[in-house]
Amino acid sequence: MTDLSKLTIADARDALRKGDMNAVELTESYLSAIEQADALNAYSAKTPEIALEQARAADARIKAGDAPDMCGIPLGIKDLFCTKGVQTQAASHILDGFKPEYESTITQQLFDAGAVMLGKLNMDEFAMGSSNETSYYGPVVSPWRRDGSDADLTPGGSSGGSAAAVSADLCLGATGTDTGGSIRQPAAFTGIVGVKPTYGRCSRWGVVAFASSLDQAGPMVKTVRDSAIMLQAMAGHDPKDSTSADLPVPDFEAALTGDIRGKKIGIPKEYRLDGMPDEIETLWQEGAQMLRDAGAEIVDISLPHTKYALPAYYVIAPAEASSNLSRYDGVKYGHRAKIKAGEGITEMYERTRAEGFGDEVQRRVMIGAYVLSAGFYDAYYIRAQKVRTLIKQDFEKVFAEGIDEILTPATPSAAFGLGEMADADPIKMYLNDVFTVTVNLAGLPGVSVPAGLDKQGLPLGLQLIGQPWKEGDMLNTAYVIEQASKFAAKPARWW
Repeated sequence: MTDLSKLTIADARDALRKGDMNAVELTESYLSAIEQADALNAYSAKTPEIALEQARAADARIKAGDAPDMCGIPLGIKDLFCTKGVQTQAASHILDGFKPEYESTITQQLFDAGAVMLGKLNMDEFAMGSSNETSYYGPVVSPWRRDGSDADLTPGGSSGGSAAAVSADLCLGATGTDTGGSIRQPAAFTGIVGVKPTYGRCSRWGVVAFASSLDQAGPMVKTVRDSAIMLQAMAGHDPKDSTSADLPVPDFEAALTGDIRGKKIGIPKEYRLDGMPDEIETLWQEGAQMLRDAGAEIVDISLPHTKYALPAYYVIAPAEASSNLSRYDGVKYGHRAKIKAGEGITEMYERTRAEGFGDEVQRRVMIGAYVLSAGFYDAYYIRAQKVRTLIKQDFEKVFAEGIDEILTPATPSAAFGLGEMADADPIKMYLNDVFTVTVNLAGLPGVSVPAGLDKQGLPLGLQLIGQPWKEGDMLNTAYVIEQASKFAAKPARWW
C-alpha cells in the first residue's frame, strides 16, 4: 500500500485504474488511520460500513471501465451537509439525534461519482467560528505543533475538522463550507489547499444554512490539482437551489497548464494592515515574485471599501443567521427541553433554544435579531447591504481594468493555540476573517494555497481572488504558486 501521507486524489485515481490497489484496500487504510487519531477529534461520526459498501461498488465500476475521477476516493464530509440516515448535527446540541431522510445535492453528486464517505467531520457550531472551539463535540486539535512546543493549536474554523483530517491524512479530501473564510482560513492554518467557488457554482440544497447569501461549499484537499478534480464533481446547476447558476462546468483540471504569461495580478494596498507580522508581508512579496517570474505582471490596485467589509459582514451574516436558525424550536426534530408544570409552548421554545445553542450562536442570533428589528433595520442592515454593493463594485472596477486575479495573504497570522483567545474580545477572533470576508460579500471565487512556514514551523497561506465563474483561471495561477513555492511540509505525527 502506498504511504498515505504521500497520496493525493490524482495519485489515487491513477493507481486505482492501473490496479496498483483497490478502493476497499484504500478505504480500509484510512479507516484504520482514523481509529488511531481520536486525539484530533476531527471526526464527529464514523461510517465504516457505508464506506466499505461504497468502496466495493467503486471497485466494481472501475473494473467495468465506468469510473469517474472521484470513483473510489475516500472523503470526509463536514457535519453541515445532510447525509441520508447519518447523524447531521451542524455540531450543535439543538440537532441532537437528527438523521436526515434525504441527501444534500453535493454529497449525492460525489457519491454518484463513486466517492467514499469515511464519516462526518467536526466543525464550529452552525459554522459560526474561526477556531473550531464552538463545536458541541468539543474542539478539533490541529495536527501541527509549534517547534519545541506540545501546546494544542486550532486548525481554524469553521471547517476545522475538514482541514485537520486532510492535513493529518485521515482522508484524501473533504467538503467544506465558506461563509466568511471558513474554507480558506483553516486551509491556510493546516497547510492544505481550500477553494471557495463563485457563489452559485455549487448547490446549497441540503447544506444546513448559516447565512444564505454568503454560504458556499467547496473542496479541501492536498494539492491544487486535487481541488480541480473534486470541484468538478461538486459543481453544477441544481433546480432545487434557486441561487444555483445554470452554467456549464468547465474542465478545471485541464485548465492547470502552468502558463500565466501576460496575466495581470492585482496587489490591493488596503490589505496591508497595521501590525501585520513581517512574515506575512514577506510571504506576500515572495508570492508576487513567484508570479512575476512566471510571466505575470504585478499591479498595485485599490479596493477602497475593504475597510468596511468586516463590520458589514458582521451585520449581514448574523441577520441571515437569526432568520435561518428560527426553525430550531424543539418541535419538529432535535433537542427538546423538558416543560415544567404550568409552563406552555413559549417556555419550551425559550428553554430549548437556550439549552441547544452555544454562546457564539446565541450572540450572533441576538445581533441579527437586533439589526433586523424595527427602528434599526435601515440604520444597520440596509446600510450594510449598501456597503456590500460598494465592495462588489470595487472588484468589478479592477477586473474591468484588466486585472485577472488578486493576490493577498490568506490569514493575518499562523494558527494560534486553543484557548488563547478564550478571554479576548470576540471582535479579536472575528479579525481572523479580515482577508477573506470581502470574497463572500462580492460572491467571488477564492483559493488558499500553502506557500511557506513561519518562524515557529507553522504553515502560512496565500490567497488568490478570481473573477466570477473563472475558477479554472484562478486555480491555474494557484498551481503556479504551488509549483514555485514547493511547499511539502507535513505535521510531525504526535497523535
